[in-house]
Amino acid sequence: MTLWDGSFPFYPNTNACFPFDTTQTVIISVVFSALATFIIILPGIRGRGRFFWFLRGITGLFIGAVVLIFTVTQFTRDWENGWVTANTTYKSFSHAMVNADIGLHIGLAGVNITLMGNPVNQVNETISYNEHFAWSFDADYDHSYSEGLEKGLPSPILYVAEKFTMQSPCGVHNQYRLSGHYASLTLWMAFCTWLLSILLFSMPILLYGGYMLLLTAALMLFSLLFLFTARNTPKCPIQFGPASLKTVYGRSFWLTLATGLLCLLLGLGVIVLNSLQPEKLKLVFNLDDREGKGEAAEGWEKSSLPADASTSEQDMLMVPMSELCEVTTTKL
Repeated sequence: MTLWDGSFPFYPNTNACFPFDTTQTVIISVVFSALATFIIILPGIRGRGRFFWFLRGITGLFIGAVVLIFTVTQFTRDWENGWVTANTTYKSFSHAMVNADIGLHIGLAGVNITLMGNPVNQVNETISYNEHFAWSFDADYDHSYSEGLEKGLPSPILYVAEKFTMQSPCGVHNQYRLSGHYASLTLWMAFCTWLLSILLFSMPILLYGGYMLLLTAALMLFSLLFLFTARNTPKCPIQFGPASLKTVYGRSFWLTLATGLLCLLLGLGVIVLNSLQPEKLKLVFNLDDREGKGEAAEGWEKSSLPADASTSEQDMLMVPMSELCEVTTTKL
């Protein structure tokens, strides 16, 4: 073994991967920085408007973070998840059996297939794999699968990946590919309508801001509808002996559903309050300045009226009798 752990110093090494999603981490860091800024400036807001201002900030940041992570990054691969533990062959043309956990994670842009041995070290190898096969419009899924065959990936990973190829008799490739594309498109539109709602609320045009929130909710729910139709298409069973690998909705699906329902409730609340009790809606958005206007009007009236009746009588212009001009009359 050499000084550089068995690798030559003048040849490029394989690219190392971070153990977490850096893009998603950056977005979360920005959101928490904005939240910390809101908390710092919160004591400078007077009265009961402080709570409503903080609540609006928290809600807006949460909705924006969820939509931004699922649209801009598209690195979330847990819209559908499935795990199974099975005894299976490890490599092709080999009778060696291993006990491993096989995981399937379906996202908008592709699938992730994981293989983790129990224990990790078996058959003189470290069994720990996480392979991604993309099916977005700028990627070739079948080409990625062919590269996996050339690299000699373990048989369980290739078996699961084969179910989603275009040549597979399962026929789920086009359904998942199109549903992921349209779900991503509708989420992008939801991000734009959320920005418009924030702009309208800050102007403030409250009614149209509520309409934009309703449109954001509708777009997010439509994106889930696309994924629902793809998941309910007939699938080929993924069997590992007696064990079967089945998928369920993952964290991204349920978080998007909760955010869409939240936008729906907030949009309906703004529209209903604007129609029935607009004064309370103005109070929520710190626009209830009736008390300030009343105090200003009262002060103006006090300044325009005389302070005391006796004082006003004394300040009247009095002309002495001695200074009156004599008026003579002539008889015609």
